[in-house]
Amino acid sequence: MAERTVAEEYLAGYAQILLDACSTGRRLTRAELDVRRAEGERAAEANLGLRVLVRAHLSEARRVQEALTTPRVAGLLAVVEQAVDAFAEGFERAPQLAVRQEEAARREFIDDLLGGGSDLGRLAERAERFGLRLSRAHAVAVAIGPEPYGDGYPVARGIESAVHARFGNRHTLLATKDGRLICVAPGDQPDVLAFFAKQAYAATDGGRVAVGRTHPGPGGVVHSYEEALNALDLADRMGLEGPVLHAADLLVYPVLARDRQAMADLVETTLGPLRGARGGAQPLIDTLSAYFDSGCVAVEAARRLSLSVRALTYRLERIRSLTQTDPGDPRHRYTLQTAVIGARLLGWPDASS
Repeated sequence: MAERTVAEEYLAGYAQILLDACSTGRRLTRAELDVRRAEGERAAEANLGLRVLVRAHLSEARRVQEALTTPRVAGLLAVVEQAVDAFAEGFERAPQLAVRQEEAARREFIDDLLGGGSDLGRLAERAERFGLRLSRAHAVAVAIGPEPYGDGYPVARGIESAVHARFGNRHTLLATKDGRLICVAPGDQPDVLAFFAKQAYAATDGGRVAVGRTHPGPGGVVHSYEEALNALDLADRMGLEGPVLHAADLLVYPVLARDRQAMADLVETTLGPLRGARGGAQPLIDTLSAYFDSGCVAVEAARRLSLSVRALTYRLERIRSLTQTDPGDPRHRYTLQTAVIGARLLGWPDASS
């Protein structure tokens, strides 16, 4: 009896449509089926059990059967089947709609959080729903791989499961944006970002991860996110090695690139004469990069370039002759190395006009 009392709210009009349909021998109309689906959705949202509700439908059908004359009873079962099927369809659809709505709300929040254009106070309120406390300081890690990734992809799901299994919630957020994998974590929990980086590197088959610095407040998340993106961009332009990049280790590059015109002048003045070399400037720029990256050790630089030491020495002499600066001379080395970094930042000589 208690079950029927609970279910009665969702049986409104049900007996009448059974009587109307059986009286004429017709099937239920589209409008009547839509009503039953809507009632099924409402019942699911109220967390009622489907078995209880189906039983209530069948009990009500028996009462309708008692009120029908014998000729009209024949079509009752078919009409009940239609009604119960529509109700169950609505009941099953409700959780799916709720999941899609939750996913849409989460995606909108992530876009607003990382886009930086939303009201920060309102953003902080919404963040609580997704486990973030934006009043704290946060850091962001961004991972890329050989292909773009989206929410629900096996790679994204696997990394999220691994992080949550290891650390629980810990007020972290894992998501995807523009084909990249994202992890937002409190700034005082670098172990979470380190574990995310390890998992992302393995799951993306040798992808690359960049970690932004820790910044406070709602705006700190987008600041850290942009630092991570810039670190990935720098890694491509500068040919930086290593699977994990930390924005804090790359601060010198934005400083050097801040005055673009001054950097362009330095590059052109210092390295411009290398255009006159056979094969152009690029092989000699690569030689200087390897030489400086190896600590000015000729043997190591030659190994990196797959050259003999003699061939490397010849190239260094050619650079000295063309530029009137000696890579081995400490007085010239800083200018040359800064110019080489600037050339890689600016894409010189390919990007020069």
